[in-house]
Amino acid sequence: MKKILLIGFELFIAIQFIPYGRDHTNPPVVAQVQWDTQETQDLFQRACADCHSNETKWPWYSNIAPLSWSIYHHVDEGREHFNVSMWGVQKKNKGDEAAEEVEEGEMPLASYLIAHPEARLTKEEKQALIAGLKNTFGNEKDEDEE
Repeated sequence: MKKILLIGFELFIAIQFIPYGRDHTNPPVVAQVQWDTQETQDLFQRACADCHSNETKWPWYSNIAPLSWSIYHHVDEGREHFNVSMWGVQKKNKGDEAAEEVEEGEMPLASYLIAHPEARLTKEEKQALIAGLKNTFGNEKDEDEE
């Protein structure tokens, strides 16, 4: 049993030297969204901005592998699909899907909520965020009907 624990510990130490997930340099904010209300912006900052903007607040544990790998991947993927810091500049920016993701419970991710209880929204806050996202970015269904 001691040998297994020792090997596990050595492996944990060894993976700390893998550089993936350690670059916590936020890219510059290139463009800003014109939010429909300050409330929408505040709710977005609280529940979404760490993964969907270039203003990520990197927690201390984002420096520890293998958590660093997962966190970095989530932020990278979140920015790729929807990034308010690149609004109007980044070609693939799915703002019109943001409300739908929140409405369906896909966002914020459950794993994010575990470490960020402040991102949990009440039912009323969730509805306000959904409405605000639709007002700010449009509604994909409305655009499809045109």
